[in-house]
This record gives sequence, structure tokens and C-alpha cells, in this order.
Amino acid sequence: MTTVVNIAELRIINFRVTDEEIVACLADGRTISVPLAWSWRLSEATPAQRSKFELIGDGQGVHWPDIDEDISIEGMLYGIPARRPKQAG
Repeated sequence: MTTVVNIAELRIINFRVTDEEIVACLADGRTISVPLAWSWRLSEATPAQRSKFELIGDGQGVHWPDIDEDISIEGMLYGIPARRPKQAG
């Protein structure tokens, strides 16, 4: 049996960041998580900065204005971590 999921239909209804995980509860009943280390900005942020986020795109992603970080449900589902920019030198 093949199940097709339309990424555009996925929506976050609850979200949290712990000291070890980024956790999203979806409207379809699933809960997905990725390691905090997948976002170097969130890993380096303070707990206060991590807790200040907003859902964007009708729940398709999350934005942290204080650290200029965005994470999408698609990225979490497909395992696409944020890459640290290369340093000059």
C-alpha cells in the first residue's frame, strides 16, 4: 500500500524546543522531532531566545525573530538540517 502525503497540507498545531530536541505536533495527529543540533542557531541560542517563536505559513514552519532562524515541517520530515555558513579564511 502506498500512502501519498501532500506537504502543503501538513500543519503544526503545537511546537516546543527542549535542551535536546525540536518537537512539532501536527494537525494529522503525528508528533515529529529532530535533534536540537540540527539547527546551529537554536543550539547556540539562549532558552529565552528559543522560546520566542512564531508559526509561519499557516503552520508549515516556525520562525525565531531574535536569531533569524526558520525551520519547516518539510525540512524536519526529510531530515534537512541547517548548515552552518562557511567561514572565510
